[in-house]
Amino acid sequence: MRHRPIPQMRRQGKLEYGDQAAPLRTCVGCRVRTAKSELLRLVVAGDVIIPDLQKRLPGRGASLHPSLTCLQLADRRRAFTRAFRAEGTLDQTRLRAYLEDLTRKAAG
Repeated sequence: MRHRPIPQMRRQGKLEYGDQAAPLRTCVGCRVRTAKSELLRLVVAGDVIIPDLQKRLPGRGASLHPSLTCLQLADRRRAFTRAFRAEGTLDQTRLRAYLEDLTRKAAG
């Protein structure tokens, strides 16, 4: 069994996994900085928050751990309106449905 190397912080704001450096992003829910590949990218289309699974949709993006806990924290802190620089409220129904589906699939 191969063990994964312990990540080391670099000054450039990247995590180092072995010989490769991974870009960091901050979760808008829990505010923890982690590797970009471990976070879900979100974008706004109109006034709806959409999960960007391919990480290619245009527009300003925000990162979130794929968990309902981080979604609840972001909602409580009103982090989405700040992260997207939006005015008013944003519809989270598609994002919440996606995260609930992920949770159901992981549970059974």
